[in-house]
Amino acid sequence: MSTLPFVIRDARPDERGAIRDLTLRAYAEYARIMDPVTWAGLEGAIHAALDSDAPAERIVADDHGTLIGSVMLYPPATKAYGDMLSELSWPEVRLVSVAPEARGRGVARALMDECLRRARRSGAKAIGLHTSRSMQAAMQLYSRMGFVRVPEFDHQPPGTELVEAYRLEL
Repeated sequence: MSTLPFVIRDARPDERGAIRDLTLRAYAEYARIMDPVTWAGLEGAIHAALDSDAPAERIVADDHGTLIGSVMLYPPATKAYGDMLSELSWPEVRLVSVAPEARGRGVARALMDECLRRARRSGAKAIGLHTSRSMQAAMQLYSRMGFVRVPEFDHQPPGTELVEAYRLEL
């Protein structure tokens, strides 16, 4: 039985709008931190991922009927970033999102732990993600979890921050 004060579960199809709102609120702080070109690129990538029907698991943190976090977990050999990056041979975590009012409660860690559990269950030997230097709290979490840089999988949209690749061997 979970000791978390919230539930991690699969998102329902009717929650896509709530996930969109949550994700946009979670990432809104980067509009103030990033230069305008980088923010525009990230915002476009967020919308593209949320609108996509790519085969990703949408996982949420539910606090008594209120969504307080979400994440997308893409299976291996899926273009999780569209044409920006080639297919990866491991599952890829995208758009870890925590509602601003729920930060500091372990929501991001619980979502990441669920992604690791699912990746292991599927037989994956590694799991990956991409992030940028503007996302300091996320980078600290990933480092504490043991993710390591794999710069050969970095990508950099024109005029924007370097999007750094990380992988964790399972």
